[in-house]
Amino acid sequence: MEKWKLQWIHKALLLCVADALIIIGSYFMALFLRFDFQMDAIPQEYLAGYLWSMPFWIVSTIVVYYIYKLYHSIWAFVSITELKRIMMADLVLIPVYMIGALFMELHMPKSYYFMGYILSCVLCAGVRFSYRYVRFYIRYLTEGKDREGKTDRIMIIGAGTVGQTLMREIRKADSIHAKVVCAIDDNPEKIGRILEGIPIVGNRYDIVEMVERFNVNRIIYAIPSTTGQNRKDIMNLCKETGCRMQTVPSVSQIVNEEVSMTKLREIEISDLLGRKQIVVNMDEISEYIKDKVVLVTGGGGSIGSELCRQVAAREPKQLIILDIYENNAYDIQMELKKKYPNLNLEVIIGSVRDSRKIFKVFATYRPDIVYHAAAHKHVPLMEDSPCESIKNNAIGTYKTAFAALAHGTKKFVLISTDKAVNPTNIMGASKRLCEMIIQAFDSKVKEGKAEEIPQLFTHKIDKDFANINLLENLRATKTEFVAVRFGNVLGSNGSVIPLFKKQIAAGGPVTVTDPEIIRYFMTIPEAVSLVMQAGTYAKGGEIFVLDMGEPVKIDTLARNLIRLSGFKPDVDIKIKYSGLRPGEKLYEEKLMAEEGLKKTENDLIHIGMPIPFDVEEFLAELDELTELAYANRPDIREKVAKIVTTYHPKE
Repeated sequence: MEKWKLQWIHKALLLCVADALIIIGSYFMALFLRFDFQMDAIPQEYLAGYLWSMPFWIVSTIVVYYIYKLYHSIWAFVSITELKRIMMADLVLIPVYMIGALFMELHMPKSYYFMGYILSCVLCAGVRFSYRYVRFYIRYLTEGKDREGKTDRIMIIGAGTVGQTLMREIRKADSIHAKVVCAIDDNPEKIGRILEGIPIVGNRYDIVEMVERFNVNRIIYAIPSTTGQNRKDIMNLCKETGCRMQTVPSVSQIVNEEVSMTKLREIEISDLLGRKQIVVNMDEISEYIKDKVVLVTGGGGSIGSELCRQVAAREPKQLIILDIYENNAYDIQMELKKKYPNLNLEVIIGSVRDSRKIFKVFATYRPDIVYHAAAHKHVPLMEDSPCESIKNNAIGTYKTAFAALAHGTKKFVLISTDKAVNPTNIMGASKRLCEMIIQAFDSKVKEGKAEEIPQLFTHKIDKDFANINLLENLRATKTEFVAVRFGNVLGSNGSVIPLFKKQIAAGGPVTVTDPEIIRYFMTIPEAVSLVMQAGTYAKGGEIFVLDMGEPVKIDTLARNLIRLSGFKPDVDIKIKYSGLRPGEKLYEEKLMAEEGLKKTENDLIHIGMPIPFDVEEFLAELDELTELAYANRPDIREKVAKIVTTYHPKE
C-alpha cells in the first residue's frame, strides 16, 4: 500500500479512537453531573444503561462521521466548510440516537441524553479544530528563538474581499515567518474595526506612521480593481516606507482565471505609471486571427515574440516567424513548440532587406495577415549608421509591403513609434518614412492604381514577377495597410528598465541622460494587444495611437526602481547624469501638431488623421533615397529631411 494511504489510515484510526473516548467520557460526565458529582448516588440501573448504550453510541457516531467525511479532511487547514459538515453530522445523530434508545429500551434521565449529546458534539469538533493550533505551537516551540527577527510583519492595503482572503490564507498557512499585523483602507466606516482578527488602523495617509508603529517590513497591495493615478498615489506612499512591496494580480487576470486572487507578485515599475491597463476585445481578435496564415517579421524580438505568443494562442491556420537573428528565433520556436504542440509553425531566418527572400516567403506561405515588427531601433547606434537605419527600416518596410501587395495579403500592420513624431534622430525619421510608405500604398490601393507603385529593388526579380502575374495581382489587390504607434515599451530590448536593473545589481551608478527627460511608457502585453486590435479596426491608412496617460520622468523612474529594489537613491545607489545622446530629445510626442484624433470603440485607442502629402512625389523620392542608402552616402540625412519635412536633425 502506498505510504500516503497508510498515513491517512493511521490518522483516521487515531481520530476514531479520540471520538470513542470523547463519547464515553461525555455521557459519563452527563450522568456524573446529573447526580451532583457523587458516584455513590448514581443508581446501578443507570450505570448499566450507560454501559449498554455505549457500543451503539460509539459505532453510530463513527459511521455518521465517516459518511460526512469527517475522517477525510486535512485538519491542518480546517475551515468553515469542515464546521458545516460537523454540524450536519451532529444533526443526523439526533434521530439515530433516539431510534437507538427506543430499540435498547433505555430509561435514563433526560439530562443524560441532552448533556451527553452537547458535550460529545462540542468536544469532537474541538479536537478537530484544535489540531492546527496545537501543530502551530509545537512548531513555534521547536523552532523557538530562530524565528526572532525573521518573521515578515505584513500590512495589507485594502480591507475588502481580496484583503480578507489574503488574511485568511496567510493564517491558514501556519507560517511562523509571516504575520498580518494591520490593514489600511480609505473607507472611513472600516477604520477602527476588525477584519479576520486584524485591526484596520487608518487610511492611505497613515501608511508611513503605521509601518513604524506596527514594525511592518512587508506591504501587500490588495485592491486589484484600483488602477491609474489612485493606484500610483498609494504605491508612492508605500515605497517611501522602504518595505518590501507585493501586489495581487489585476482584475482582468483574476476574471480570466490566469492566476488566483492570492497569487502575489512583486511590485513592478509598471505599477507606478499612473494609468489604467489597456483592455482590448480578445474575442474579437481571436475571431480575426483564427484559421488565418500569419507572418510576423522580427518575430524573435521583444515585441515580435509577444506577438507570436498571442497569435499562437488564437488558433491560426499557420504562423510564420521571420527574423535575421537565429538565437532569438530559436528561443521563440522552442517556447511555442512546447506550449502549442499542434501549432503549424514555420521559423525562417532572413532579412526584410532581401527582396528575393521576402518574395519567396510570400509566394510559399501566402500570409493573410502580416505584423511587421522587424526594425533597427537603437537611437544612438542608428545615428552612427544612418544608411543602415534607412535600408532596414524604410526600404525593408517598402519591400515587405510590396510583397504583401503582390501576393494578396489582406492586412499589413506596421509597428511604429512615437519617435516618428517630429523626429530629431534618423531612427525616428526612418519610422516616419515607414508610416508614409504605408499611407502611400494604401492610397494607391484605394485608387485602384497599385500597379503604379515603383519596384525599389537593387537586383532583378522579373522572373519571380512572371511566376505570380504581378500586374494582375496588383490591380486586384485589396490589402489594407495600418500603422500602430506607441511609446517606450517596458522590459523590451533596449529599454531603460533592463539597463537600470543591471546597474542596480552592480551597485550603481544608475545613468540617466538628463534630469528633465520624459517618456511615454507601456508594457509589452499592452503594445501587442494594441497592435492586434488595430488589425481588427483597420480600414486602411490609419495610424493607431494609444492613450498612454501622462509621460514619466526617466529620473523619477530610476529613483522608483532603486527604492523598489530596497535601496535609497543617492545614498545606496548613486544616480549619474550623462547628458543627452546623439539624436535624443527631452520629450516624445504621440502625434504631430497637424494630426487630429478620432475615437475608436476602445477609449484608450485613437486614430491619428493622416497628414496629406504628394504620394507620387514621395514614391519618386524613395527611389533616389534607396540609391543613396545603398551607396552609404554620408549626406543621407539631408535627403531624408527633404522627404520628411518634420525631421529636424539635432547638431
